[in-house]
Amino acid sequence: MAVQQRRNSKTRKAKRRTHYKLTAPTIAKCKECGDFVRPHRMCECGYYNGKQITE
Repeated sequence: MAVQQRRNSKTRKAKRRTHYKLTAPTIAKCKECGDFVRPHRMCECGYYNGKQITE
């Protein structure tokens, strides 16, 4: 198992962790009811891609 030889600086640690950020989820508006929906998912009103899937 590898053993660390030198202590990493705070700057190096921060550079490594720059990509650990949260991103806001992508949302689209339903064309039928106007509710916000995640992409590629059916809306609660029963529509997907402009077509009614469920009643």
